[in-house]
Amino acid sequence: MSVAIDGFKQINDTKGHDIGDLLLRAVARRLTGCLRGSDTVARLGGDEFTVILPGIPSAQDATRVATKLLNTLAKPFELEGHLISITSSVGISLYPHQASDLETLLKEADSAMYRAKQSGKGRYEFSLISVEMG
Repeated sequence: MSVAIDGFKQINDTKGHDIGDLLLRAVARRLTGCLRGSDTVARLGGDEFTVILPGIPSAQDATRVATKLLNTLAKPFELEGHLISITSSVGISLYPHQASDLETLLKEADSAMYRAKQSGKGRYEFSLISVEMG
């Protein structure tokens, strides 16, 4: 999964980079806190995070996790006296259905996340690529 904070630049511009940095740390804690111990959260840069979910058996399970992430991040953050509400966009790609290598899997999740942003934000989208199994 690729996860991005919607409108992060505006938060930096209106609240300052110190609050933006605190928000990034708080988002990372929330993401980590709502996942399994075997899952991995990594910040790629800016407001984008990658979530690796080994052993997710189906698209339906990925949908449940994405919904949980969106709901968890939608709860307001209180940071140094500022109450900040955000939405996020999530892109999902599944191994081996959308890619059989990590680089392509991440690229597909990122493309799906940008489609989620373009489709109204605060939502998730799956990769459109399907690899033939056989």
